[in-house]
Amino acid sequence: MSIGAPGTLVRMGVLALLWGSGFLWIKLALTGLPPVQLTVVRCALGAAVLLVLSRRAGQRLPRGRRIWGRLLIAAFFCNALPFALFGIGELTVDSGIAGVMNATTPLWSLLIGLSIGTERRITVLRVGGLVLGFAGILLIFAPWQKSGLFGWGTLALLGAGLSYAVAFVYMGRKLVGQGGPIAISAAQLLAATGLSALALPFDAAPTGPLTVTAVVAVVVLGIFGTGVTFYLNYRLIADEGATSAATVGYLLPVVSVALGAIVLGEELGPRVLAGMAVVLLGVALTRYVRSSASRSISSPSCQPSPSVSRS
Repeated sequence: MSIGAPGTLVRMGVLALLWGSGFLWIKLALTGLPPVQLTVVRCALGAAVLLVLSRRAGQRLPRGRRIWGRLLIAAFFCNALPFALFGIGELTVDSGIAGVMNATTPLWSLLIGLSIGTERRITVLRVGGLVLGFAGILLIFAPWQKSGLFGWGTLALLGAGLSYAVAFVYMGRKLVGQGGPIAISAAQLLAATGLSALALPFDAAPTGPLTVTAVVAVVVLGIFGTGVTFYLNYRLIADEGATSAATVGYLLPVVSVALGAIVLGEELGPRVLAGMAVVLLGVALTRYVRSSASRSISSPSCQPSPSVSRS
């Protein structure tokens, strides 16, 4: 089925809405939950959903110290650390901008590949996209201005994108093809729940009293924004191919920015909007490869980023 078929577009739209709205739910959940508590509940609910779905699919949790050791590493870089960093970042930065920072993962992935010598498909366009992408980040946060958005929240968001990139590299080498993908993801989120729980004594104080809004937001984020969305992404890859699934990643910043403006009333000035456009253009250029031989990695329980792939 082609990517332009109505059924495929509907699936992509639903997946982009669920995933892209995650940054809105994080912002709402933070009104009553500190970042680490939010991460623990999110991972636990996502794991519960995937455990049920893996059981229905006849997939069993992995066994053995070696695979669980790898899952712990993947869970740290792909879930526990970035989920907490996005929570920390959104304490001071708008949800729409957080969604754009999520899309910088391919920039970090290319930079890591260049640093360790695993990235061989280097072109002028891709290097230009890398420079352009990071220039867009500077344009958004404007550290040279007193009224700019640069601060600890900014660094946390950038760190989350970098953490995802490290996770993709590691998982592409150590976890792809290691058992049923739904069960592997359930196990990874279980590991992330345990790792996040270890950080609870160091969590920040709640930003406010626990409210119904915060509870609903974290439940929706855990069940739909973490558990259900992975299953939908898995089905999209199986039914429509990796191209359709990877394309969803480009829609996430659009969804997060739109929801932030509509629901939360977040204001986006011309400089920030221009920076977002530059970031997305840079990401698109870094993912441009003339060869069609690349294949997408379905990152089990990570947030998606545009066309994360390897040769």
